[in-house]
Amino acid sequence: MTQPILHRQKIQRRPVHGVLLLDKPLGLSSNQALQKAKWLLRADKAGHTGTLDPLATGILPLCFGAATKFSQLQLEADKTYEAVLLLGQKTTTADAEGEVIETRPVPEITPELLQAMTLRFTGPLAQIPPMYSALKKNGKALYEYARKGQEVEREARRITIFKLDMLLVHVSRTQAAIKIIVSCSKGTYIRTLGEDIGEALGCGAHLGSLRRIETGGFVAAQCVTLSALEAMTEAEREACLLPPQSLVAACPSVTLDADNAGRFLSGLRRRGHAGQWGADAPMVQVYGTAPVAFLGSAHVTADELIPQRLLSPLEIQDILQAAQISTPSSAVMPSGNGAVSFQH
Repeated sequence: MTQPILHRQKIQRRPVHGVLLLDKPLGLSSNQALQKAKWLLRADKAGHTGTLDPLATGILPLCFGAATKFSQLQLEADKTYEAVLLLGQKTTTADAEGEVIETRPVPEITPELLQAMTLRFTGPLAQIPPMYSALKKNGKALYEYARKGQEVEREARRITIFKLDMLLVHVSRTQAAIKIIVSCSKGTYIRTLGEDIGEALGCGAHLGSLRRIETGGFVAAQCVTLSALEAMTEAEREACLLPPQSLVAACPSVTLDADNAGRFLSGLRRRGHAGQWGADAPMVQVYGTAPVAFLGSAHVTADELIPQRLLSPLEIQDILQAAQISTPSSAVMPSGNGAVSFQH
């Protein structure tokens, strides 16, 4: 009997702007989680801010619409992870998903030994990326070579472990493990860190679990799960979104009057008097006053405000309308010559 063909329900996409702090579930890739959230919000443009392995859980900032313009900041942000290292076994992938390739006895793990390991693995380190990673070599992801049983040369990368806490735990009667909480720079592979700690202990180790608990100032307690999103109304889902400027919230802010705001949105530099835009800064968040709206980011050099990432007039209108701000008499509109101005 021929099985009926099931078609996924089509949805009407729409502009959605903001940041969703998702608690990525176990077993889903970052892209699968993104696509699910994008479908639930009916968003027409979305991206994530750095991948988490399918076996990892925790905070995954998802950017929608105008927020995607600032996602690079999260990619480069420092991060904090919580992980459990299972001692005595190495695996092909350095985590619980791989096959065990070596088993060794575990030495006595004393507080003094853990302290020595903490000191050894804190600070600037050189780390060789794992073969099971998305980094590319000769145009191919490293995991493509690894799946064929091939190992290729990788250059060590400089990373920094800002803080490392280690605690001996037992996940079963016979399985010794170390729980670690590590704050690190971008590009740090916790699987590799765990494997290196295992080698330093002389017994080998692999990750039993991994959870990201902080990234760029966002923490796991702020997150929402996919199951919670599914149970919400569309309005409740939208209420979970942080505004696009939350990605630059740590930067100084500059507020422009209507004339300067319009010219700034046209991509023009704004020359100010001494100190008008504040001290020189690699990035500032820029707002207009009529209406009060986030316009984008800029950098300040020698009293000059230089645009970096700008929202479009349509994006600004969408955000104001979504926030239920009436804009008929103070709307951001393109002028006839292609520049952008604030009309009163």
